[in-house]
Amino acid sequence: MSALLFVSPLLAVISTPSPVPSSPDVAPSPMATPAPVEIHDIAGPVSIPIPTWILVAAGAAALIVLGLMVWGIIAWLRRPPSQPLQSATAIALQHLERLRAQADKIAPYDFSVAVSDVLRTFISNAKFRLPATKLTSPEFLATISSSNAFTESDRSLLSHFLEKCDMIKFARMDATSADNTELVESALAFVQGGQA
Repeated sequence: MSALLFVSPLLAVISTPSPVPSSPDVAPSPMATPAPVEIHDIAGPVSIPIPTWILVAAGAAALIVLGLMVWGIIAWLRRPPSQPLQSATAIALQHLERLRAQADKIAPYDFSVAVSDVLRTFISNAKFRLPATKLTSPEFLATISSSNAFTESDRSLLSHFLEKCDMIKFARMDATSADNTELVESALAFVQGGQA
């Protein structure tokens, strides 16, 4: 039904015959000939006045930004020079020297934990790049046994060091400050390159 409503007016328009002038005296209808359209030239730019408050706000914002840039440059120039990054070896040596100075003051259990942490962190961060802080002593020793980064003397030194630490930490071996000194000396020897 809706299609019929749409089609019927369309058919009425198509079937209506167009009027044909019967004589030359009859003027054509205004719809038959379109009137010429007058095209105007392009108009020039129109000046739109900017309110004074917008100019003042933009100037103030520009001054604030410029001031912040100058302040940032001056602050950057006045900053103290940054400390050069220390190597893993230098960091480990500093910690081990501090521990050596306190070997007779710290309980052997706490001392063995601290020295072991320093040495394991050194191995993790230095050229070896092993996850020593996440491995147990047997896992770590098994890992270094097949690594070319460790010499036989390194393996022996680390095996003795970790065995002694584990005895103090887990077996609660009676240890003294002499054991603390032995542990820190072994760790220093490994960090310095195996010169025991």
